[in-house]
Amino acid sequence: MPLDDTGFHYTAKQESLRVQLANNAAIRYFLARGGSRSGKTFVLCAIIALRAIKAPKSLHLILRKVTIDCKESIGGDSGTMAKVLELVFPGVPYNYHKQEGCFRFENGSEIWLGGLDSHNVEKILGKEYATIYMNEASELPYATFEMLKTRLAQVVDQLHGLGSLRQLFLVDLNPTNFSHWTYRLWFTGIEPVTEASVDLSNYDTIQMNPVDNVENLSEEYLRELSAMSPKMRKRFFEGEYGADVEEALWRRSLIKRTQADMRDLVRIVVAVDPAVSNTPGSDETGIIACGIDAQGRGYVLEDESGRMPAEQWARRAVALYHHLNADAIVAEVNQGGDLVENQIKAMVRPDEVTPRVIKVHATRGKYVRAEPIAGFYERGLVFHRGEFPQLEDQMCSFTSDFDRKMQGYSPDRLDALVWGFTELFPKMVRKRRHNRNTVQARPMEVF
Repeated sequence: MPLDDTGFHYTAKQESLRVQLANNAAIRYFLARGGSRSGKTFVLCAIIALRAIKAPKSLHLILRKVTIDCKESIGGDSGTMAKVLELVFPGVPYNYHKQEGCFRFENGSEIWLGGLDSHNVEKILGKEYATIYMNEASELPYATFEMLKTRLAQVVDQLHGLGSLRQLFLVDLNPTNFSHWTYRLWFTGIEPVTEASVDLSNYDTIQMNPVDNVENLSEEYLRELSAMSPKMRKRFFEGEYGADVEEALWRRSLIKRTQADMRDLVRIVVAVDPAVSNTPGSDETGIIACGIDAQGRGYVLEDESGRMPAEQWARRAVALYHHLNADAIVAEVNQGGDLVENQIKAMVRPDEVTPRVIKVHATRGKYVRAEPIAGFYERGLVFHRGEFPQLEDQMCSFTSDFDRKMQGYSPDRLDALVWGFTELFPKMVRKRRHNRNTVQARPMEVF
């Protein structure tokens, strides 16, 4: 009897994925793309668990952008991997070490959970793995994929003389746009950096949508997804890649990348656009770190945005401030007033320096505030120190008639970016706005 033949029934699409992988031994890089709650993560975790059981002492890695997100969604008693082991592999003994984020089996196999922000990321990446799984790849840049490929190197034998376990790189995401690195690799066969041709015989993909997982979803949930704005419906219900908006304030061609030495920066700020709530449908909190050098060139350094409670975004902003040795935290206070500043200061540990907080208040619309910053990109004055997929998606979808309700989200990462560069380019922003007879949103108070 197969190890996972225990009476559990996969959906038809999950079974198709399993068969697709099993029947093509040439596949090394596999992409599961599609809408929200389509069963992608469950079946990919089941495949990893089976590989860990079949190959003693094998190592496997599941990685997301943020460690805590990976541990909460995959690990623990209620995480996807625990559900997989309970439903698909009942009776297989294992231990989950929460602090390390590691599932350990009696045969010596391990499944590690991690994120790029982890304090032990070097320990995780110092290992060689038989399986690597990038979960929610829309949050991760191509550079991460390239780096992780170097760790897909473990050679380990399977049970019963079945030979070496095939090395396998798994990726999943809710599709974003045609310029995303997953689309360029799997569908156009173009390497995103060098634009060289890729041998697609090693690549394969499957589309999985909520309708493929209808037996595990409520009718209400499916109705809500189908009623989303066109852009969000296309991504989270239909599971399709989309094009950038032609009328958007930014174009992909304007986004220049660099690996300039941060020691050349003369000023760094962490900009925060706080969300007013933390529920499944609430806005994200934008947290963007920006810098400027002596020649007046601006740099996007980090994007730590996400949907999180106030304590978490404040702590994340403070941690980023100290990590980058920043000069100030710039925070929009339209919705929170002094509570925003107080929340930030409450997250400062006794042994840490209290950040200087610059409070700003929006008196003009988002588009008016963003125009001067887009102008800096057009003039070649701003560079991205790496890839920031979600931020760049917001930039290249933002138009003068952007409607939050129609689009189904608020461009909070973009808002934080605009506040950061408004602080770093004050004279240039004032001058342009004066010429346009507009009033600048100025800092209310400096602490």
